Amino acid sequence: MARSSGYLDTLLSSPTTERYRVGLSLLFLLGIWLLVGSFSHDLPNGMLLMAAAVIGGYMAINIGANDVANNVGPAVGSGALSLGAAVILAAIFEAAGALIAGGDVVSTIKGGIIDPTTLDDPRAFVWLMTAALLAGALWLNLATWMGAPVSTTHSIVGGVLGAGIAAGGWQIADWAVMGKIAASWVISPVLGGMLAALFLFAINKTVLYRQNLVSSARTFVPWLVSIMAWAFTTYLMVKGVKKIVKVDIVDASLIGLAVAAAVFFAMRTLVSRRAATMENSTDGVNTLFTWPLICAAALLSFAHGANDVANAIGPLAAINDAIQAGGGVVTSASIPLWVMLVGALGLAVGLMLFGPRLIKTVGSEITELDKTRAFCIALSAALTVILASQLGLPVSSTHIAIGGVFGVGFLREYLKSNYATQLHKIIEAHDPVDQERLKPFLDDFRNATLEEMESLLKRAKKKKQQVPLSKSERKRLKKIYKEEMVKRSHLTRIAAAWIITVPASALMAAFLFFALRGMMV
Repeated sequence: MARSSGYLDTLLSSPTTERYRVGLSLLFLLGIWLLVGSFSHDLPNGMLLMAAAVIGGYMAINIGANDVANNVGPAVGSGALSLGAAVILAAIFEAAGALIAGGDVVSTIKGGIIDPTTLDDPRAFVWLMTAALLAGALWLNLATWMGAPVSTTHSIVGGVLGAGIAAGGWQIADWAVMGKIAASWVISPVLGGMLAALFLFAINKTVLYRQNLVSSARTFVPWLVSIMAWAFTTYLMVKGVKKIVKVDIVDASLIGLAVAAAVFFAMRTLVSRRAATMENSTDGVNTLFTWPLICAAALLSFAHGANDVANAIGPLAAINDAIQAGGGVVTSASIPLWVMLVGALGLAVGLMLFGPRLIKTVGSEITELDKTRAFCIALSAALTVILASQLGLPVSSTHIAIGGVFGVGFLREYLKSNYATQLHKIIEAHDPVDQERLKPFLDDFRNATLEEMESLLKRAKKKKQQVPLSKSERKRLKKIYKEEMVKRSHLTRIAAAWIITVPASALMAAFLFFALRGMMV
């Protein structure tokens, strides 16, 4: 199994298979063209509908390639799932979420950012939505190529805004709504990062920094996993299945509590059984979070498929309804089965063919993750969405997840820096002779496990090894280690991509609208 999984991982991420992945995606888009062409050839704008369907499929591929990494990246980076297993799991649950809970009717103007009823030319609406869809897809493609996880919602919002302004002028936009979207650039990552860091700090204090990790795990891990069960059940009821059944936050929370209670007793039994053979170490505790992480990845993927498929099929459904009706503005559209299939299968295809690049970025390239840290990130993602939805705060699930990764990384930096500072103060408090004796001991102590620290303390007075490092060299090593905690280059690139997502897709959409109008008039 491990060998086949490794082969699949290589197949999915190897540069040598890039041309095959591109070829398969083109075959998928060709299939969409032929499918839509089979029933739209008699329509007045049948060719435009065929082109829009291909663009919708292209958008869905890019959503799968970019956005889904946030759901499974931490699980892959921590080792809970292999890359191949994560891709298959996410593809299944993304498609299932879109098909089962994607809804029958979708809002075509995301968030009410423009008022299309002010358009003078009824044909402009179809051109506007086509340009917005293509611009959003192109920006996502570029962001994926750069290795920057961005918000797919913001990509399509920017596209609709830019094409809308090109079609109807500046007055067509609702700038209050755009202000809320801009606020989410700060609110989402800060909330996600703070909650993830808070949970990791709590786990460190209650479990990982204790002498008897097994005993602490038996006490606290069932509570932690049951909190996750409540959060994800509530999240799924509020966000994942809202288009199937309407559940208010109170009922969703009560259902979540019932699930959490069942999970608590199940986890308490499981941890008690594992305690007899579990290592008294961080690695031993980490094994307890494997299945919760797998379940979290599946549920996040399902909810994402149910919600974000609208970014691909919303504009496409609007174009389909407008063309079927002979033109005009459509503010909400029914979703034919073929449109939903384009979105659902496109998500799965994009994830399987191009998702591994960003899965690796989120899972391992920003900061080092183990299962405990990944657990905190997944938990913060669900809790932040629940909290923000009740407070009416605009948030992005992408920004929340990435904020959680950075939050965990920065907490690790702080704890490591604080620890190193204390050791440095110990050295500075002694005379030069004692410093030489303490340096090797403190170096070993810094890298020791909790079990080894006690024995090191007992042998401290007898240890005579020396480590020839100057103060400047120690500072240099500390800086290098700090860089390994959180990659600053990734922080800069991702933040820049977030900031320019809306304006970049807006500019592209405006250009595409003018080009499309020029061809059609």
